[in-house]
Parts: sequence; C-alpha cells; structure tokens
Amino acid sequence: MTTVPITLPKNYLNQDYTLWSWLTTIDHKRIAWLYLVSITFFFFLGGAAATVMRLELATAPGDVVESETYNRLFSLHGIAMVWFFLVPSIPATLGNFLLPLMIGARDMAFPRLNLLSWYLYAIAGVFALTMVIAGGVDTGWTFYTPYSSLFANGQVVLAVVGIIVAGFSSILTGLNFIVTVHKMRAPGLTWMRLPLFVWAQYATAIIMVLATPVLAITLLMIALERILGIGIFDPKMGGDPVLFQHLFWFYSHPAVYIMILPGMGVVSEIITCFARKHIFGYDGMAFALLAIALIGFLVWGHHMFVAGQSVYASVVFSLLSFIVAVPSGIKVFNWAATLYKGSVSFETPMLYALGFVGLFTIGGLTGVTVASTAVDVHVHDTYFVIAHFHYIMVGGMVMAYFGGLHFWWPKMTGRMYPDVWGRIAAITIFIGFNLTFFPQFILGYLGMPRRYHTYPDEFELLNALSSAGASILAAGYLLPLAYLLYSLRWGPMAGPNPWDARGLEWTTPSPPPEHNFDRIPIVTQKPYAYDVPKRDSDPA
Repeated sequence: MTTVPITLPKNYLNQDYTLWSWLTTIDHKRIAWLYLVSITFFFFLGGAAATVMRLELATAPGDVVESETYNRLFSLHGIAMVWFFLVPSIPATLGNFLLPLMIGARDMAFPRLNLLSWYLYAIAGVFALTMVIAGGVDTGWTFYTPYSSLFANGQVVLAVVGIIVAGFSSILTGLNFIVTVHKMRAPGLTWMRLPLFVWAQYATAIIMVLATPVLAITLLMIALERILGIGIFDPKMGGDPVLFQHLFWFYSHPAVYIMILPGMGVVSEIITCFARKHIFGYDGMAFALLAIALIGFLVWGHHMFVAGQSVYASVVFSLLSFIVAVPSGIKVFNWAATLYKGSVSFETPMLYALGFVGLFTIGGLTGVTVASTAVDVHVHDTYFVIAHFHYIMVGGMVMAYFGGLHFWWPKMTGRMYPDVWGRIAAITIFIGFNLTFFPQFILGYLGMPRRYHTYPDEFELLNALSSAGASILAAGYLLPLAYLLYSLRWGPMAGPNPWDARGLEWTTPSPPPEHNFDRIPIVTQKPYAYDVPKRDSDPA
C-alpha cells in the first residue's frame, strides 16, 4: 500500500472553533464527535435507570420504587440503550469517523446528509427526553400491542415518534455508507482489499436501509391507533395484536445485527493488529458478515414460539436460527486461528476484543439454546432471555465499542490515554458483567420472570450477586469516562500510528486533517499485511 506525502495541517481539535462551526460542520470526523457526545449521554441515562432497577432487585420485596415506577424504569432503560445507544453507537461514531479514512476518501459521499442524520438523531433525543420529563412510558422498549396501543399510561406517542425520527437518522447513515463504499474507494482498493471494519459497516448499512422503514411504519400504526382509535391491532375491531409482533421483529431481529456486526468489524481490526498476523480466512470473514446480514431477515419468528404461530412455522424459524449461527461461528473460529501462534500483546484494546469473543460466544451459544422450541417454551419471558440478550448486546457490542474507542482514540484525538487504567477498566468490566448476568441464566432457568420488581425469597441470593456485579460494572464504565477525558488535555502525543497498525487511516496525522488526504492514496496490497516488512516510505 503506497501513498503520496501528506502535509501536516494544524490539529483541528486544538483549533478555537465556535459552537456554531461544530453545529454546521460537514466534516465526517466532527460529525462523529457530535454523535459520540450525544450517544454517551444516552448510555449513562440508560445506565442510571438500570442502576435503580438493580437496587430494587437486590432484595425480594419492592422496597425502593413502586411497581409503576419500576415499569417506567425498565422502559426508559430499554428505549435509551437500544434505540439511542446500541443501534447507532459504532456506525454513527467510529463508522462515521473511520469509513472515509479507511477507503482513502476525503469525506462521505453526502456530507450534508451526514450532518442531517445527526440533527435527526438529536431531534429524536429531544422527543425521548420530553417523554421522560412528561412521565415516561411503561410498555418496555418493544411496545407490544394491544397494551401499548389501547391501555398503556404515559407518553407512548412521544416515545414512538422519537424512535421513528431516530430510524430516519439510521436510514440516512446507511444510505451514505453504501454509496461511499461503492463510489469513493481509492484506486486499487478492490472489494477483496477492504478492511473487515468496512465490510461490517457495509453489511450493517444494508440492514439499516432495508429494515428500518418497517419499524417506522409499525410504530406509526401504534401512534395512529392511540390517536385516532383505528383498529389495526385491536381484536375488538378486527385487528390482530400478533401482527405487531411479526412486523416489529422483522425489523428488530435484523437490528440485533445492526448492533453486533459493527462490533465484529472492530474486533477483527484489533485482533489482527495485536496478534501481528494477517486475519485468518479473510474471504470467509467478509462473506460471513454479509451472510449474517441477509439470513438475519429470515429468523424473526423465533421470538414468537409462544405467541400462537403455526407449529410448522416455528420449526422453520428454529432451523433458520440455527443456520444464522453458522457464519457467527466462522468468525469466532477465525479470530481464534488468527491468535494461534501470533505475537500477541495485551494492550487495552486487545483486552476488550478478547472479552468480546468470550462473552459473545456465551451469548451465541445460549441464542442457539433459545432457538430450540422446547427450551424456549420453558425459558421464554424469564431472566434467561435477559441474560442471553445482554451477553450479546452488552457483553458483545459494548465491549467491542469500548475496544474500538480505545484502539482509535489516539487517531481521533492525537493523544494517548493511560494504558494501565485502560487495562484495569477492561478487566473490571469483564468481571462485573459476568457477575451481573451469569446468575440471571440460573434465575431464568429456575423460572423467575422478567419485568417483575418483586420475587420469591429463594431468588434473593442470586439477585443480590447480580446487583453486586452491576455496581462493579458501573465502576468499570465510569473509569474510561474519567481517563479518556483526562487524556484530551494531559495525555502524551500519540503520533500517526502508535500501534504500528496497517490501514490507510494510520497514514494520516493524528487527528487527521479536515480533508483526510492531500492526494488520494493508491492501494497496492491486501489488508493486514503484517508479514510484509514496513518501509519508511510506505506508512500503511
């Protein structure tokens, strides 16, 4: 991989920009920072709701909050975490920042559309915060009918409108990613030379564009039913509440891959860097990302084994759910093969990546378990499902997000963070997560239902362990907030490539100039060429 020399402009993060210049920017890197600040706010908002929930569940009686307040808390937690953190987190932040850099482009294909997508996200956030201030909702993040459309108290319409607007933000981001990857790759950067992070963003963008409109239409029908009284989901008027589940999960199971596919791309970049090896089975990894995205559209019915659907449909959805686990398994085995006989080092990003592999594997195996119809009937709507979901989303995606943030933080800011504190935080999060959620597998198998704020005394010990783990997990999440903010001012200068990594993004200054490259680079070799000696004239 070769590039022409790049002049070093003034560090754009250190320039004295006004707030107005940030709010009107079309630089993809600064838009990524706008997303990063916004998404971090919702992460800690959802985390605060979860903290109160775990305080309530530490003891069997309902002695912290009332049942109605608890219902609003778990709804707030789910809405903030799923719709405003998990779905946009990696694509909107790391994806926005890195995608043009990784393909040798100066910006996104549609820079103004990129800024509009952030404004839509911000507007959606205002709707969500207004919903909270006005009293919240008690439907959960899934808004199941007929409760949400006919009986629920609270600001359901505000909540669903906010999520619809956030969905349009995702659609615009996905459209931008697809066009950028197709049309703006550097000369020589063929499809099979793309970094796996780019493949992951591309696969995610396909899901965003194809699936998100279904969610918007579905939630719009809830709002219309509440406002106008039409009977789309009301059985008394000829409607079908199970129709909502079909429509909702047709989007929301692919949405699981909107959350996890970008994390797979991040982990692939980190593992190959800190193993100092070419990624094992690159072609299989790339096609596995696309296979997950496409097969993910066919498995929504495994959420409905107890909803009254046909037994034959359940068998088909169960089989398809087993099939979608195959490309995920390919990725886990390929990561392990990449580590095998590698020159592995354990910097902070690598600890997060290894944590992702372990936790995602547990989440994936338990996903196959709940895809078995007989087992799912037993554990449906119990804490087993809660644990499975969080092992995928929090143990998997959030670990990948933190790993990517630590890996590219020097590129984004030009500063290094204290690696010792980074390792402490990664280990703390791993321990706290397992202590929080592994007991919930046992609780669910024993029959404890989710969404209850009181429970029988025999479940108290395991719930106390889970709440203790949540306090450790919270401390682990607060640590990076502290030392990353500290590093912005006092961290040592990073240089263009502190990890001696491969890739076009590492050929630019840290942080990159406004237009990334003075001249478009020319790519001459496959990605992850750690077996090729690096020359001074060939920084990638």
